[in-house]
Amino acid sequence: MGLNDTPSGERIQIGFFGRRNAGKSSVVNAVTGQDLAVVSDTKGTTTDPVTKSMELLPLGPVVVIDTPGFDDEGALGQLRIKKTKQTLNRVDLAVLIVDATEGFRETEEELIRLFREKEIPYVVAWNKSDLLQTVPSATEKEIWVSALHNTNIYELKEMMARAGKLQESKRVLVRDLMKPEDVILLVMPIDSAAPKGRMILPQQMMIRDVLDGDGIVMGIKEDKVKEALAKLSQKPALVITDSQAFERVAKDVPEDIPLTSFSILMARYKGFLTTAVKGVKAIEELKDGDRVLISEGCTHHRQCGDIGTVKLPAWLKKHTGKELIIETSSGKGFPEDLSPYALVIHCGGCMLNEREVTYRMKSAMDQGVPFTNYGICIAQMKGILKRSVAILEQ
Repeated sequence: MGLNDTPSGERIQIGFFGRRNAGKSSVVNAVTGQDLAVVSDTKGTTTDPVTKSMELLPLGPVVVIDTPGFDDEGALGQLRIKKTKQTLNRVDLAVLIVDATEGFRETEEELIRLFREKEIPYVVAWNKSDLLQTVPSATEKEIWVSALHNTNIYELKEMMARAGKLQESKRVLVRDLMKPEDVILLVMPIDSAAPKGRMILPQQMMIRDVLDGDGIVMGIKEDKVKEALAKLSQKPALVITDSQAFERVAKDVPEDIPLTSFSILMARYKGFLTTAVKGVKAIEELKDGDRVLISEGCTHHRQCGDIGTVKLPAWLKKHTGKELIIETSSGKGFPEDLSPYALVIHCGGCMLNEREVTYRMKSAMDQGVPFTNYGICIAQMKGILKRSVAILEQ
């Protein structure tokens, strides 16, 4: 991902759903203006969700997801339906494609029930309207289109834009914690896991948010904290560190300067900070043989010293003194059944949209499993949790 690209977690995620041969892929291609999905008269051509990040006017940066038919059959078909249901956990907007020549059936009724159950805004596009003798007028949520002739596709996009705009988050990362011209000090270790020549996404996002708040950004490595503070003519309004350097940075930053981490600010930004702070207490109650799930929202090449698979497990075992069973997941591979776990520790979720992170949090809560994140977990184990969340509770 380049510096000018909008990360997938910040894009509106639009899922297209419906029966096989309703024309989902044809409508997706018409809406995007490109051959994103394979189109065929054969039922079940789309076998897996097809995802594309793109700019879609007038919505802006979006992720378009074309899903398999929700009426698929057989054992393989049930697996495809399962994947479609999983897609519902992350979409911000659903577009239900209905074959206008056949009308609503049980499949469409079931999908609308799921949209409402998961509180997903949706619009209904009646495709193949060119085959009707009389085409009804559009309503607030329904429109009659023809992907073949590009009829009312522009109007469908406008309808999607109106529904999608309602889902834009009003949360900010850090600029509500500062005033214009405040100095924000970012501590960004450069280790073996750091991408060469680039900064990780939370660092990019934090810099942009400080600049949007007319603040002054100063970036340093973890061994330059004392030197940086000595050179500043005024105290920074906030020091934000990579969680892995929490212990060292906490020693170098005076108590009268607010301190937190990228991961903790991401938890607030994604809407699960309160749950994560409550959930982290479970660390102190872990017993021998307990299972802990460490989950990352992205998939990246694992290296020695990786935070999720190496450092966190080692710190947990050292802090608790217990023989723990550590399991990991990454990307979209989040388990549905969390009951075997005594604790779920999630990353900051920078590559996931708010809806998917919320789904994962609620899944844990519904199953009675404490849910926290990397930064809060590390702060708890280093004895600085109260300090690291103090500025966020004001």
